[in-house]
Amino acid sequence: MSYEVTVEPTGDVIEVEEGQTILDAALRQGVWLPFACGHGTCATCKVQVLEGDADLGNASPFALMDMEREEGKVLACCAIPESDMVIEADIDVDPDFEGCPVHDFVGTVTDIVDLSPTIKGITFELDDDLAFQAGQYVNLRIPGVEGTRAFSIANKPSDRRGLELHVRLVSGGAGTTWLHEVLQVGDTLDVSGPYGQFFVRKSDDQDAIFIAGGSGLSSPQAMILDMLEEGDTRQIYLFQGARNVAELYNRELFETLDREHENFHYIPALNEPQDEDCWDGFKGFVHEAAAKYFDNRFSGHKAYLCGPPPMIDAAITTLMQGRLFERDIHMERFVTAADGAQEQTRSALFKRI
Repeated sequence: MSYEVTVEPTGDVIEVEEGQTILDAALRQGVWLPFACGHGTCATCKVQVLEGDADLGNASPFALMDMEREEGKVLACCAIPESDMVIEADIDVDPDFEGCPVHDFVGTVTDIVDLSPTIKGITFELDDDLAFQAGQYVNLRIPGVEGTRAFSIANKPSDRRGLELHVRLVSGGAGTTWLHEVLQVGDTLDVSGPYGQFFVRKSDDQDAIFIAGGSGLSSPQAMILDMLEEGDTRQIYLFQGARNVAELYNRELFETLDREHENFHYIPALNEPQDEDCWDGFKGFVHEAAAKYFDNRFSGHKAYLCGPPPMIDAAITTLMQGRLFERDIHMERFVTAADGAQEQTRSALFKRI
């Protein structure tokens, strides 16, 4: 049995199988609904039911209060239809969003490399083509770990059977510990994707600034490789932040791209270089490197930020002080499972949606 759910104001109609959540069905049919945590704790996917009934599932009472339940609101990531429905969602779909449907894959590990002392590069061969936009992510199902873990895709969309992930070891993190210490070449994992609204706005001809920290380099790597492969003529700037040279991974790749492409510029920054690094590049945080390079004037650019929340917040402050505002700043926060749902909200510098 299945039910039809009509999404207003777009008018999209999705088929939801018995026992399936509204969000899962929408994403698998290429219909975008806002979401973040995916398990009922952050309220990003809250929608209004206009017609029909649904089981509310395991929605947190903090994310969906009693008064909201009485008003007919549900969380799309938890709600399971019990009839045909009409829902109203706060949707602002970007015209550059391609809406690639979510699918399930089996990934076979073909390579595991140490990118830095704390980050491994893991490459999979998928059992089918994965259509995605550079900047999006996949979910991995890891043995012995409840739920799934999200990792950004580091390879170009043209590599449809390949999947490259950059995995930072999180202290006490069950998922990343297993991937670092147990996973072997030849193992298989269940993969689903693509997810996310982090991608290059290709219809906007403004030059692009990428600011990345830690394993947050993965998304910008895919986005930059895709832009260069397609012959994008915009000026592209990558600011990569790390503590020291050992953590500044894939440096050689971007130095090579800098030499080969007149419109690509690579600016690494180290905030704690070691004596043995003999570092003569920028010393300080990555947002400070961007401010110095552009002399605190960022207007006329699109900015793409990817990394841990403190880096994102510092970069947003710097960009806005340099006259770049919300409409031209896009971000992907790297939040661990231990960080909790509260970390998945937007910066306090941005208006709530």
